[in-house]
Formats: sequence, structure tokens, C-alpha cells
Amino acid sequence: MKKLFKLILNTIPRPILIRLSIVVRPVIAFLLKGNTFTDPIDGRSFKMFLPYGYGTQRNNVLSPSTLSLERHRLLWLYLQNETNFFTSEKKLAVLHFAPEQEFYKRFKKQKNIKYTTTDLLSPLADVKADICNLPFKDNEYDIIFCNHVLEHIPDDTKAMQELYRVLKPGGMGIFQIPQDLSRETTFSDDSITDAKERAKIFGQYDHVRVYGRDYFDKLRSIGFKVEEVDYTSTIPSELVTKYCLAKGEIIPVCFK
Repeated sequence: MKKLFKLILNTIPRPILIRLSIVVRPVIAFLLKGNTFTDPIDGRSFKMFLPYGYGTQRNNVLSPSTLSLERHRLLWLYLQNETNFFTSEKKLAVLHFAPEQEFYKRFKKQKNIKYTTTDLLSPLADVKADICNLPFKDNEYDIIFCNHVLEHIPDDTKAMQELYRVLKPGGMGIFQIPQDLSRETTFSDDSITDAKERAKIFGQYDHVRVYGRDYFDKLRSIGFKVEEVDYTSTIPSELVTKYCLAKGEIIPVCFK
């Protein structure tokens, strides 16, 4: 199964994968029903989660029902337990880059947010836009989600500046990235062009860097106030296992 999923991820373009998964997901969720692992996003439990990874495959990380990964379930728990995202009486203007399927329909239904999605290629995007040249006004959004996007962007400094520009003063942005916390500094090498080699080194064939611990300071240099939230440290260890979370993953919570 691991080899099959790796082949699919590395050969089928992401927009097509999104469309295909909508059809296949209910079947897989039915076949894998059980009690070993639980997806906190929809509360459904399974005997196993699916493997995932463009380079090295990780076992038990992809939820059969929502298609969430570790980072998505961690973000959901953080939003649910530590913010007013789901409960705010004030209507929040929310901008979501490259919207994930597990969040898209749920956020769309929320009455307390004005929800805008954006991406260059995603079929779920309301606005087709370049993150380095956004068609939005200054100080327009209360909340911005831009998760696992910046590692794809050659000029991530410009992208961060645009995120800062369109976020309201006092607003919150969550900008998760694949991060190697053992690295002090971010690594990139444009001379590596082979897709398999890029997947091996950067974790995915279309990534342009591996972020190190300096990621947070780069966000601060743009102007953001950054909280490095190790949220799994606040969750009982049995639930970290039950929800298939990545122990020690840091959520970059940014404020303007």
C-alpha cells in the first residue's frame, strides 16, 4: 500500500488528486472502520490511518474520512481549544491559501466568518492569485491560514510581506511549514533539479527549501509577532497517539 500511495502522489497532479479523492474517500473510510485511531475533526474512528509521503512514507498519518494529516488535526485542536475561531460573535474575515479539503466545507458553513479561499491551481480556490502579488486590500483580513505553502515559493520573503500587508492590525495568521527543527538555518539549493532527488532532500518534488529554526525569526523580520506553540506538549500522550499527531510539531501563530 505504501508503494502505491507514493506512486500516486508523485505521478498525479494535485488538482486531479483533489477531485479523485472526493470520490474515493467514502469507500476507504467505510473499509477501514475501527477503534484504534480517531480523527478529532469529524470524530470518526478507524482501525488504521493511511500512509503518506512523497519521499519517505509515514505510517498511520492520513485520515480515511477527512484526509487530514498530523498538522491539520493539530491545527483543528488548537483552533477549537485555544481561539475564538469557531465561537466569535464578531464576524471574522478569513483568508485561506490552498484550502485543505478537511477544512474547506466546514469553514464554508460557518456563519461567524466571511471565508475567502485563494490559490493559483486549486479547484477549491475562490480567487486565483499569486501569493507574491495579492489582489487584496491592505489590512483586510482578521485571520489568514497559509499552511504548507511557503516552502513552494521561490521568493518567500515577498510572500511573507504580502501576508503581513493584507492582515489587519491585531489579526492572526497561522503559517505552518514542513520544518526540520534540528537545523539552525533554512536550506535551499536550486541546482538540485531531479524530481526524485528533490523529494529525497526537500521532502517533496515541488519544495524549494527545508526550513530550519530560523523560520520564526524570518517572520519576525517581516514585522510579525510570532508565538512558537508546541501544542502537543499540552495534550495527553494517549491522545497524541489516538489522534495520530506529530509530537513536538510547532505551530507558528503570527500577529500583526
